[in-house]
Amino acid sequence: MRDESSAWQQTQTADTATRPTTTVDLVVPVYNEEASLAASIEVLLAVEPARGTEVTIIIADNASTDATPDIAATLAASHPQVEYVRLEQKGRGRALSRVWQASTADVVAYTDVDLATDIRVLDPMVEVIRSGLADVAIASRLQPGLAIERGIKREIISRCYNRLLKVSLGVGFSDAQCGFKALSSRAAKELLPQVEDTEWFFDTELLARAEWAGFRIHEFGTDWTDDPDSSVDVVNTAWKDIKGIVRLRTGGRTRIGHEVPAPNTGAQILHFIDVGIISTVLYAVLFLLGVQFVSDSAANIIALLLSTIANTALNRAHTFGVRSPHHRLTSQLKGLAAFGLCLAFTSAGLAVAAGFTGPWASVGTLAVLTLANLAATVVRFVLMRTWVFARGSHSGARGSHSHSRPAAVTAVDQAHNDAKDIDHV
Repeated sequence: MRDESSAWQQTQTADTATRPTTTVDLVVPVYNEEASLAASIEVLLAVEPARGTEVTIIIADNASTDATPDIAATLAASHPQVEYVRLEQKGRGRALSRVWQASTADVVAYTDVDLATDIRVLDPMVEVIRSGLADVAIASRLQPGLAIERGIKREIISRCYNRLLKVSLGVGFSDAQCGFKALSSRAAKELLPQVEDTEWFFDTELLARAEWAGFRIHEFGTDWTDDPDSSVDVVNTAWKDIKGIVRLRTGGRTRIGHEVPAPNTGAQILHFIDVGIISTVLYAVLFLLGVQFVSDSAANIIALLLSTIANTALNRAHTFGVRSPHHRLTSQLKGLAAFGLCLAFTSAGLAVAAGFTGPWASVGTLAVLTLANLAATVVRFVLMRTWVFARGSHSGARGSHSHSRPAAVTAVDQAHNDAKDIDHV
């Protein structure tokens, strides 16, 4: 067994020695970090990268007003593996986006300057990207069995936030905000021009767009130590994150120059259920309000009509990823055709409920109508997928972009323009 293990190790060493070197740009975004910058960079420099990997540390200073620029320039002058980039606009996300888009490395990555995440996770991150097993690699503090040191308030906020992302955006990754991530150059060039946020929501938006676009995301559980001196305003950041989530839900699936491909069937079903719950609740509320002023039949028609219009609009954007301004009216008309089917279901439910008497008659009627409405949604999903929002019906819209420049070219041009706003030392 010892001989076999030795032979395997020799084979691995030979393979590593013959394959091309993988270049990595590890960005450290900073703002007024004079107290910790030098020590953190020295720690990063002391870590030996894996064989076949060449790491350049880039200090991305976003408009610091203390001694950070002087310290960063000195570090860059003293160490050939360190570069310094100065941006005159504040924004952690802006700094990462501009430096990454200007990068020519095979892999781009970043770590927070406090080094709260175990830096040793960089090597396996780079390896899964280099091997083609993933396009994006992230560190996660929310997997079991990890040594995590942070206050109870931050722990609760982090878990609630990531749970909110799963419910509201339908994403699968577990930890959006851990300050250690890596992307392949291809993923970076395609995704970064789409990311609008320039501050702390940048990470969440980047990962959500990566997942929606079909990029493979691999998570690494990692030990993590909270920085008690962190300058992040948790309340303000949380509020901005919520606004970012709303923006992504209402219009976040638009790509540069074309639409994001529709989610796969499994994701569509989950999104459809999400919209169905909202529509059903809306229907129930409208019906209960309506019966106070009109007959049960009239209240049913009004509630069903309004909830169907809302359902069609939400499914158009949220479930089937249709963001084009074209065909909105056509989609609504087709959705209203499904309204006729729903009306048949609920009218049958009304006929059944007509025999209900007593003080609970209204509740019984509502229950029957709700069940009939839920049954109709199954058929409605099939109609929406195969007819109302069939991808073929939008071929003209997609075809209109057939002569647009590739996303990679757009990204390169954007990086070239951004390079005018940054200074390298």
